[in-house]
Amino acid sequence: MAWFERPPVRIRYEEYGSGEPVLLLPGLGGRIEELQSVIDALSPEFRVVAADLPGSGRSEPIPRAYTADYYADDAHTFASFVSDVIGGPAHLVGFSDGGEVALLMAIQDPSVARTVAVWGAAGSLPEEAAGMVAAMGDLIDHAPPGMEGFRDYFVGAYGEENARQTTRSLSAAMAEMVARGGSLARDRAGEIACPVLLVAGEHDQLAPPGVVRDLAGRITGATFAIASDAGHGVSWDQPDWLNRTLLAFLEAH
Repeated sequence: MAWFERPPVRIRYEEYGSGEPVLLLPGLGGRIEELQSVIDALSPEFRVVAADLPGSGRSEPIPRAYTADYYADDAHTFASFVSDVIGGPAHLVGFSDGGEVALLMAIQDPSVARTVAVWGAAGSLPEEAAGMVAAMGDLIDHAPPGMEGFRDYFVGAYGEENARQTTRSLSAAMAEMVARGGSLARDRAGEIACPVLLVAGEHDQLAPPGVVRDLAGRITGATFAIASDAGHGVSWDQPDWLNRTLLAFLEAH
């Protein structure tokens, strides 16, 4: 285990394999170990540097006070991480929030991105997400139907009070994002100059295929793929397909 520190953020990361560098980022609340199948697939050919997002996994601060600019803040943090830890541009591979951060990194600092390959990332938080965002604020005490597993995961991983503070902070931050138009990478996606792969799970309700397809259309030369019979977590629902798709894309670039 290694650490990258930029107060108040402390990033936990691990390295695997050798070759061209890949920065691998899990989703919100997730940890490196949940993407082990991706690490196992890529590390025979690439140097995989996997890192927990701030406030997630073992990266600090926990609990984190989220703001409406936290995606952009994390993109700046990981641009510094690429320069200081990896030592040059990397293939940016991410799931969900990790994917949103990867897309923003390619916009904010193109020098750190060889390519971007993400799944479960839509480049925006649309107005239709307002109900889910509001429910997040009371997730720990009154989880709505279908979100009980998410609630149990957060409590088990971080403890009830940390989980409560985190989800309330997230809810407020995301509500502000929705109110100001919901764009994360969407409105600046045309600025991405490196090769991009966008993967959507066929049944993903958080990053629906139609929204991801629209994002792909905004990026010159972007590749869009749908993972059949998969939801948000394509790496769990269709791991072999995803790993083949990622490898083919990275090897081509």
